[in-house]
Amino acid sequence: QVQLVESGGGLVQPGDSLTLSCALSGATLDVYAIGWFRQAPGKEREGVSCIAKTDISTYYLDSVQGRFTISKDNAKNTVYLRMNNLKPEDTAIYTCAADLSTWCGKDSYWYTIWGQGTQVTVSS
Repeated sequence: QVQLVESGGGLVQPGDSLTLSCALSGATLDVYAIGWFRQAPGKEREGVSCIAKTDISTYYLDSVQGRFTISKDNAKNTVYLRMNNLKPEDTAIYTCAADLSTWCGKDSYWYTIWGQGTQVTVSS
């Protein structure tokens, strides 16, 4: 059974950094495209970032471009989302998702496997 488990969320102040981890079990990461999504209270889920199966392409939401970085460590079967200069509007539940497609997508329908999510709260 393929599963995704996120970790690394927490309460931070504006301007701080966090690194989220998305650990894949039950399969090898190098056959999956991975996406990170977030959902804030009262808002729709939005695609934050994604990385293609072979790392040949990535995507970032305009509002996080230049602040967030997605990366993969196939040896650890883990995808990371490094988030710098966090803002209160980044507060949300962050969830990672996987699909066997070569390319990654920014929309939820692209993915077939989902984690449970980790809370990120940015507040002074």
